[in-house]
Amino acid sequence: MKLALMLSLALALATAAVTAATADSQIPLQLDAREGLAFSPPHYPSPWMDPKARDWEHAYAKAKKFVSQLTLLEKVNITTGTGWMSGNCVGNSGSVPRLGLESLCMQDGPLGLRFADYNSAFPVALTAAATWSRRVWRERGKAMGSEAKDKGVTVLLGPVAGPLGRAPEGGRNAEGFGSDPYLQGIGLAETTEGIQDAGVIACAKHFVANEQGELPFARDASAAQAGESQSRGFNISESLSSNVDDKTLHELYAWPFADAIRAGVGSIMCSYNQINNSYGCQNSKLLNGVLKGEMGFQGFVMSDWSAQHAGAAAAAAGLDMTMPGDTSFNTGLSYWGGNLTLAVVNGTVPAWRIDDMAMRIMAAFFKVGMRVGKQVPTNFNSWTRDTYGWADQAAKENWGHINHQVDVRRKHARHIRQSAAKGTVLLKNTGSLPLNMPKFVAVVGEDAGPNPRGPNGCADRGCDEGTLAMIWGSGTSNFPYLVTPDTALQQQALEDGTRYESVLSNYAWEETRALVTQPNVTTIVFANAGGGEGFIDVDGNAGDRKNLTLWRNGDDLIKNVSSVCPNTIVVIHSLGPVLVTDWYANPNVTAILWAGAPGQESGNALTDILYGKASPGRTPFTWGPTRESYGTDVMYKPNNGNGAPQDDFREGVFIDYRHFDRAAPEKAGGEGAPIFEFGFGLSWSNFTYSQLTVRKHRVRPYRPLEGETVAAPVLGNFSTNLDDYAFPPGIRYIPQWIYPWLNTTTSGRAASGDAHYGQAAE
Repeated sequence: MKLALMLSLALALATAAVTAATADSQIPLQLDAREGLAFSPPHYPSPWMDPKARDWEHAYAKAKKFVSQLTLLEKVNITTGTGWMSGNCVGNSGSVPRLGLESLCMQDGPLGLRFADYNSAFPVALTAAATWSRRVWRERGKAMGSEAKDKGVTVLLGPVAGPLGRAPEGGRNAEGFGSDPYLQGIGLAETTEGIQDAGVIACAKHFVANEQGELPFARDASAAQAGESQSRGFNISESLSSNVDDKTLHELYAWPFADAIRAGVGSIMCSYNQINNSYGCQNSKLLNGVLKGEMGFQGFVMSDWSAQHAGAAAAAAGLDMTMPGDTSFNTGLSYWGGNLTLAVVNGTVPAWRIDDMAMRIMAAFFKVGMRVGKQVPTNFNSWTRDTYGWADQAAKENWGHINHQVDVRRKHARHIRQSAAKGTVLLKNTGSLPLNMPKFVAVVGEDAGPNPRGPNGCADRGCDEGTLAMIWGSGTSNFPYLVTPDTALQQQALEDGTRYESVLSNYAWEETRALVTQPNVTTIVFANAGGGEGFIDVDGNAGDRKNLTLWRNGDDLIKNVSSVCPNTIVVIHSLGPVLVTDWYANPNVTAILWAGAPGQESGNALTDILYGKASPGRTPFTWGPTRESYGTDVMYKPNNGNGAPQDDFREGVFIDYRHFDRAAPEKAGGEGAPIFEFGFGLSWSNFTYSQLTVRKHRVRPYRPLEGETVAAPVLGNFSTNLDDYAFPPGIRYIPQWIYPWLNTTTSGRAASGDAHYGQAAE
């Protein structure tokens, strides 16, 4: 565990001055005395932007000049999404036509552009993390940012540091950079700088303690989201609460976001879950106190899609932009829009708060070099590949040329291939690798071959057919092509004059046995375990995996082949750890490789490693011997009746390698010891670590806000006459669209209390 020890030491030194530590990290959660539940104390007011914040001064000045020209309606318009499918992108803000500001385009995601064409499909962040290379992370971010820029995207919804990887089964763990906050933080910072160097706002997500996909949605969420819980027989009234103590929050889950803030990230997305029984998008302690206060975040906080649960309360707590704008998909109702306009007019939300929201959005816009009136037009549509169609799919409005088939890939395939190779981890090698013109190569397993429906045949990659090269859910990208291992290895065999055969099935045992028992055969067995976002269920895995075994008979396939073939090489494509206990020590298993989810160049990258053309990486998580050995797990069922499930993070900071180190199983005869430690990975050379030293480095500081914040300036005046905000008679009302105007001038009901108010005439 030498590499893990070095990382632990670096983290300990870095955090020593931040937070007072107890011996076992078991700081009691603050409890609500009435119910005995974890409690998040209030923190108000929301801090105003700091005009002297490092690297934000010029952006602040430009934003102040622009926002000072806006009317109240225009300020509200840029803080509120237009509604689900009401625009080309997955999220679209309102615009300011009077001054030339087009709608801001928010688009997934963390490994490339979702719902686009002629774009690249990059390796997941977890595979990139296994390179342990700042350069790879920066180049990956810049390549993704350049593709987003050329497609007309304003905000790229990534990178990801939540989840961190508390539960090894977590379906979205692979969207982040591994199970260590320092590693996550550097990966997040480098990717952020790469994206924003390309002229696009990065959105770090999901803040915070968002560690599982199960149970995040209550029945009052959008219909699709609530269905994720209800389809499993649950009817919870509130989303899961991640209950975390202050030390653990700061040293694990918030830590990577601080690195992103130091890197100048323009946006941070708040999460679906509750934290200490306060929703992530209206948790004033975390948004006002920690994020904008302690960490000095100068950008804007954006809600995850339909993660907003209140109007005025969310604004006061520090939320700056709501996405996609409607309370749930396609309702035409919003907590903000006209409700936010009314809340400012009647004083429920102070005028300086709407000014601050608009300032933060526009400062991030200017910081990455964007200019009003000079935005790249969005040249694709998320909802159809047709060249002509409705830009507003929800209401069937704005017919025109919506997909321009702009090829934005440049030469990114080379980077993808190299980074995917460097992110492949060699876990075991008894001399069979690297391959050197072998006589006979046999490839076995579905995971080596193509999806019979095509690489994009399953919506949002939501299936397990063929080779696994990507996570599923919103964090996906359309493959421009997918080089399978079978294709690449067959090509290499052709060049070498090697005999090559394959059986691309996990169940054709008689055919497989006949192949792998032939003389002089080197057998490469492929198996996988997928995962992703909870709105897709694959074989009973609702985003989060239901176990840590290989899928579709993968373990039995490996055991059967290795029982008869003395030279069996195992390749695993997975989104986190899997259990290898039953077969990894078999002497017939001569090599094991973890290839993660490598993106479009999957087969080429793997072939580069198998044949020694590239050096492999190091694992960014621990491989335990059993599921129980990790000490943490996904909460699959509610534990609080119909109320919010209570997920107590009682392990504190002790997740992944920290948990294994604390358990010290090596001293107890080895039972429960990791099979492959965090940071482990073999190479084509031998290395030793010796004479380790620790050096102090100057890092870019951030300015924590203590005591009184910067005084909020007054940016323009507004009328308190409700008639001035009535829906204009000359504009046609589109039911699904979210507007800043009111449909009534009767202020008999509180804006934050009724989402229908301001959107439906009385």
